[in-house]
Amino acid sequence: MNIETKNLWKKSASEIIALINKKEISKEEVLDSSLNRIKEVNPDINAIVTLINEDEKKRLINNFNNSNDSILKGMPVLIKDMNDVQNMRTTYGSKLYADHIPKKSDIVVETIEKNGGLIIGKTNIPEFAAGSHTYNSVFGLTRNPWNTSLSAGGSSGGAAAALATGMSWFASGSDLGGSLRNPASWCGVVGLRPTSGLVPHGPSNFPFFNLSVDGPMARNVIDLSIFLDAMVDHNKNDPLSFKGTKNSYYNNLLERKESKYLIGFTDDFGIFPCDKEVRDMILNTLKLVQSLGHDVSNTYPDMSKSEYCFQTLRAYMFYCTYKTLLKKDKSLIKEEVIWNINKAKAINIDELLEAEKARAIIYNNTMKFFDKFDFLIVPSSIVPPFNSQEKWVKKVEGTSFDNYVSWLMIAASISLTNCPSIALATTFSKDNAPFGIQIVAPPHKEQKLINFARSLEENINISEMIPINVNNEKF
Repeated sequence: MNIETKNLWKKSASEIIALINKKEISKEEVLDSSLNRIKEVNPDINAIVTLINEDEKKRLINNFNNSNDSILKGMPVLIKDMNDVQNMRTTYGSKLYADHIPKKSDIVVETIEKNGGLIIGKTNIPEFAAGSHTYNSVFGLTRNPWNTSLSAGGSSGGAAAALATGMSWFASGSDLGGSLRNPASWCGVVGLRPTSGLVPHGPSNFPFFNLSVDGPMARNVIDLSIFLDAMVDHNKNDPLSFKGTKNSYYNNLLERKESKYLIGFTDDFGIFPCDKEVRDMILNTLKLVQSLGHDVSNTYPDMSKSEYCFQTLRAYMFYCTYKTLLKKDKSLIKEEVIWNINKAKAINIDELLEAEKARAIIYNNTMKFFDKFDFLIVPSSIVPPFNSQEKWVKKVEGTSFDNYVSWLMIAASISLTNCPSIALATTFSKDNAPFGIQIVAPPHKEQKLINFARSLEENINISEMIPINVNNEKF
């Protein structure tokens, strides 16, 4: 491997695909560059927990359908350890499934492979993706690559950390209450929570529940648009799946026309605590938005009932999905998971009804907001990356949290609206780690959202610093 090929991991996905199309590099060279980078960096941050071996690599290459029409052209892809990959260990971050080998891939993986992605490994998660701090009893802690004493976020923390350090160009994420947006922001990469149904997923015993979605993660917005193209599909096995646009998000991003927008913003929805660093970040980000010619207003939808609504529906989902775990050895299950399952036992049908009514009100309020405004800008998290030895954020601005969900509500409230939301970092914390915003658009407006996010990203140098070396050491 020559020096140029060895360092392919430093290039963007769009650059790599262009080189593949010109036949200047091969998919084998791209794959080797990624695998070598993983061997070099992953021991320091523990982002990737399962990786193909040499025989599996050869099998991937030999079985690849070398179609000129494929979107990803045989590029490596990392899959979150919540998604089943055929014949690849998938643990869900739980000791109960430490040796689980699925016999069939799920819909997300099948779609990515159909569109030219080579699945090379699995990224670390919290147990059963519960919480926004990536650690579990099977694989341990994933560290933030900018400062390894800090959290990488979660539950897609392994995916975000792997992208930031150049171990891959694409990684799948999923998002219930910020699980994709929080780690993307905290690791300086980009993540999109799409409109429910745009990216088909499953199979699931709970297929009509639309709070949890799968979405793309990448190093920058351009690469994200490519990966979104590879994840979008209509699949009849997902009842929420719909036929989206046939146009390429990537092509329409490159051809975008500059527009001026009216943008609402808030750092707390008037109800949530928020760290001073985050409040300052929002103000500085809004200055950038205004300098680009957009109008901003401290206007936002009413989210006053969002925590009651989200906590109730989340507990209901956890009970329906994981109640059988309580029949197993509880010593092998994270206490927060057990708490979430048990929380649902105390919920009666009238409370569930009230939660659904509250969600309808939140949705209607949000749609009225978008009758006037193009976007909403909100922090991706109420705090910058916190100390990795803590389980979750316990106190902000004098408000204490007695559970691992409450501090996530700035993101979880958006999940209730079915609106697409893209997260990107806009600054660095005093601990030298990225953090930033989520930009929210009306349902089905992913193209408009991506285009706007790219216009901001072009004026922020964080994406140009990705990939980084661990602790941001110089190359």
